[in-house]
Amino acid sequence: VLFILNGLERLNLDFRLAGTELCCDPNEPVPPSAIVVNLLRKYLLPEASIIVTTRPSAVRRIPGKYVGRYAEICGFSDTNLQKLYFQMRLSQPGCSGEGSASRSSGEQENLVEMLSRNLERHNQIAAACFLPSYCWLGCTTLHFLYFTRTVPPSQTLTGIYTSFLRLNFSGEVLDSTDPTNISMMKYVSKTVGKLAYEGVMSRKTCFSEDDLQQCFEVEMKTESELNLLEVFRSDVFRFFLTPCVQPGKEHTFVFTIPAMQEYLAALYVVLGEKKTLAQRVGKELSEVIGKVSEDVTVVLTIISKVLPLRFLPVLFNLLKIFPRYFSRLSGKDRDAIAHTMAEELFKEEDYYNDDVLDQINSSILGVEGPMRHPDEAPDDEVFELFPIFMGGILSRRNRAILEQLGCSIKNLAAFEIAKAMKKTVIRKSRKGLPPSELMDYLFFLHEFQNERFTAEAIRSLRTVNLSSVKMTPLKCSVLASVMGTTCHEVEELNLTSCNLDTSSLKILFPVLLRCKALHLQLNSLGSDACKEIRDLLLHDKCVVSNLRLANNPVGEQGAQYLAEALAGNRSLTHLSLLHTALGDQGAKVIAQHLAENQHLQELNLGYNSLTDAAALHVVEVAKKHETLDKVHLYFNDISEDGKRALHSLRMDQDGVRALVFLTAGTDVSDYWSHILNIVQRNLPFWDRERVRQHLVLILQDLESSRRQTASPWRKAKFLRVESEVKKMLGKLQHGT
Repeated sequence: VLFILNGLERLNLDFRLAGTELCCDPNEPVPPSAIVVNLLRKYLLPEASIIVTTRPSAVRRIPGKYVGRYAEICGFSDTNLQKLYFQMRLSQPGCSGEGSASRSSGEQENLVEMLSRNLERHNQIAAACFLPSYCWLGCTTLHFLYFTRTVPPSQTLTGIYTSFLRLNFSGEVLDSTDPTNISMMKYVSKTVGKLAYEGVMSRKTCFSEDDLQQCFEVEMKTESELNLLEVFRSDVFRFFLTPCVQPGKEHTFVFTIPAMQEYLAALYVVLGEKKTLAQRVGKELSEVIGKVSEDVTVVLTIISKVLPLRFLPVLFNLLKIFPRYFSRLSGKDRDAIAHTMAEELFKEEDYYNDDVLDQINSSILGVEGPMRHPDEAPDDEVFELFPIFMGGILSRRNRAILEQLGCSIKNLAAFEIAKAMKKTVIRKSRKGLPPSELMDYLFFLHEFQNERFTAEAIRSLRTVNLSSVKMTPLKCSVLASVMGTTCHEVEELNLTSCNLDTSSLKILFPVLLRCKALHLQLNSLGSDACKEIRDLLLHDKCVVSNLRLANNPVGEQGAQYLAEALAGNRSLTHLSLLHTALGDQGAKVIAQHLAENQHLQELNLGYNSLTDAAALHVVEVAKKHETLDKVHLYFNDISEDGKRALHSLRMDQDGVRALVFLTAGTDVSDYWSHILNIVQRNLPFWDRERVRQHLVLILQDLESSRRQTASPWRKAKFLRVESEVKKMLGKLQHGT
């Protein structure tokens, strides 16, 4: 028989004969502690084998003569074991959620490969993964970042870290022999939390021994507190803090996982541990005076019924003034917590960093590219997760888990913090945030898990600009979830260059329906995505009036889906298909369905390799359209004859305005600056040689038209436009 006794530190075993009687009969009823002691004495069931697990501080509670062998389990000493763990964990079926199996399998293999390369660099992540618990945390975080495709996401990042702490410290008391019986997590939040908070405030991640001594207040400790500190340093310290592996910082400590510093700092603040000495004394004095005043008042009220001492209870009631006054001060503490959260959330120096989800991803998988030289100055530390964790900790689910860990946050306190924070957060969010910071703000609202608060905050957002933010399935789910708390129309949603695909559009479908202006340029959206966009535009609740799909590989098949959407849509007025590889066939398909549309006002088909026939066909159809008055056709393969034919159509009384060249007969086109601005904005994404050829043709056309005109005023206009084109050509030739 093998007995496994887990967690010896929870038992107060007494091996003295006077304390625990001998017992060798398995049938004899004795207390559980007596059974354990006699098993370890080998007096009860001497043939049995016993394995006891314990924290280091409790090892000596069993006399050495009863122990045959000691073994300290440290972690994964071999990097290959770490890799194997990640490979098995990330390859579990069902980890990737929805989506095609082949794509999911490829993504999992890619994650394992990136993680392996990062571990091989022997940086801080390898030191963290020495502890198997942190391997679990890394995998769970990667699942959250890469395989979340539900709306709303079933997990929060704060929830993962809170669950991680419950996994390791649920029911754990720091020292069962100490009368305070303080929970492990409560002690960590008071001590390590203080260190973490001071590091966040001073933007520091490396801590010296002096920093530790100062935060743990060793000089001010009583003997009992020093004993607790000793237990903490032997049992828990290495779990949260580890020696730094960076060259030149060997004698300093860092948090095992960087985000854990921000989580513990957030917990320290939300629990109200950030108090001055006067506030701490005030709280204790308030509790004592409040209790004494209640007890004395009750006694005197009874005595006063017999003796004429009715005025004394009045005097003692005055004692209650202090607790009431202190409760007002504690209310100001909650205002301070809300202020800290709002200030940290909208720090201007962090405005142009990557969003927090990308930062978390980089901390686990590393950053691809050359490694930093040891002598190179490091980047400033960024702590943008800190306010997000503060919001997440206040959510109902996380407060319930923290309650189990001995860290109590009352409902009233959470309500008051949210109330105090509301005005500041909503006011600051209205100022207009950079895209990465706006993504952080949306993620904060998701982590906060307060639907009423989120609805009020989102209602004030009429324009949502997330351009150049890499919109992973998780970020799309967060955006859809947060925006889904209200039903208001969004004036503009900018998702330019956001790595969107068909699955992203499916997740965001309910949000896209409510957007008047929708920017989807530069997203590699092909024909499958156009099918999704067709369903969006044909939906009866669609309010999209301005749709920009420039620089996407729409192609002929995609054009077919968009043409079907045009035929049945009732809201769209502006459609940009600039540089979408339509070709003549794609343009003709769109032209065939234009007659069925009654609302379109502007159509951009520039840079799509259209020839004369296709361009003329489009303009002839547009000419008969009731509302369409502007068609963009510049940078297409239109000949001089085609240009003249288009110009004659334009000269008709009922003609449509066709933007083809910078000239209009012997005058400069009214839209020359508009065309050049579009070219300027798109130069980084277009084929430079082809653009150069078009600009040369435009310049020749301008010079020819200038020679034909006799008006000095018109000649001056031509020269001005020519100089702009020459500048652009010069930039192209110099590669800028």
